[in-house]
Amino acid sequence: MIELDGVPELIDPVMVAAFEGWNDAGDAASAAVAHLDREWKGEVFAALDAEDYYDFQVNRPTVWLDGGVRKITWPTTRLSVVRIADANGKGKPRDLVLVRGIEPSMRWRSFCNEILGFAHELGVEMLVVLGALLGDTPHTRPVPVSGVTSDPDLARTMDLEETRYEGPTGIVGILQEACTHAGVPAVSLWAAVPHYVSQPPNPKATLALLNRLEDLLDLRIPLGELSEDARAWQLGVDQLAAEDSEVAEYVQSLEEARDTADLPEASGEAIAREFERYLRRRDPQAGPGLATEGGVADGRDGSYLRDTASGRTRPPKPTAKEPKETKDSKDSKEPKSPNGELGSPAESMGPDAAEPEAEKPDTKGTSDDRVDGRADDSED
Repeated sequence: MIELDGVPELIDPVMVAAFEGWNDAGDAASAAVAHLDREWKGEVFAALDAEDYYDFQVNRPTVWLDGGVRKITWPTTRLSVVRIADANGKGKPRDLVLVRGIEPSMRWRSFCNEILGFAHELGVEMLVVLGALLGDTPHTRPVPVSGVTSDPDLARTMDLEETRYEGPTGIVGILQEACTHAGVPAVSLWAAVPHYVSQPPNPKATLALLNRLEDLLDLRIPLGELSEDARAWQLGVDQLAAEDSEVAEYVQSLEEARDTADLPEASGEAIAREFERYLRRRDPQAGPGLATEGGVADGRDGSYLRDTASGRTRPPKPTAKEPKETKDSKDSKEPKSPNGELGSPAESMGPDAAEPEAEKPDTKGTSDDRVDGRADDSED
């Protein structure tokens, strides 16, 4: 039985969910929900019973010390609520119910029913699930984000795509299908992560998901240092790619293919949408953290370079130079292929039931492990 005695009555609540694992390339989706929870100081009000849904040999619990006392954290899915006092810059408050967890190992239908039970009790108006996949996209261009739904009416009113994907799916697809049967409006937002640099974190993809969520829900999301992290991440990948001529050549081929596909999409609608986002963030009290995907050019570098020997992250070189700006580097339109679909994920991070289908990415010329030459066969 679901009891929510400690949760106040919510205002126009929307549930935003993300799950680590198969649907979370580069940890981009789970990091986006974690960012919302951190920036708006979410309060956890419920957690699903880990014993019911997780195989602890796959997702092991962790032991930690609290003042000398050993405690255990079990892998699970937690729900928190955040109240946004000024959601759209016009003084209107709104609540978000944040769902963050790990893709369950078993009993997926019961898992989804429990999530929907909370949504029903809280009066949730819509559920937005965030996901990330591996695809044929260059790290030097804006991250493609696709919004899809199974509801034809929702697709028409919110300018989304109707899903046509057929194939293996993850918990995101199962949850969206459960919402369809329960009559709950549901949307999936998918960010495409370059398959040749799939190691998390990927702050640029996280930033793109949050920008798309802003547009979808008419919110103003404080970005903090995320824009700077995204810029530092791109500079780090630029450095690593430049060290290998084959990788650099492959990235250039992806850029050319992307630019060709983007050309007809440079519409007035895309420009207007980016201008509206800019105006939303011009609030003088919002602070310098509210920047667009391009990042804040303050000269600070992040820590997203990989140590080529150990595979661990390390601080970037202080002498790193900023890459030259391309003619399409400020293109704000989320690109799509001629049939409105994204490139498919690599085998280890397959698409979701709500994810557009396309051909498998070609990893030729990307075998150098300094830039994650190709997606491996393990789960992210």
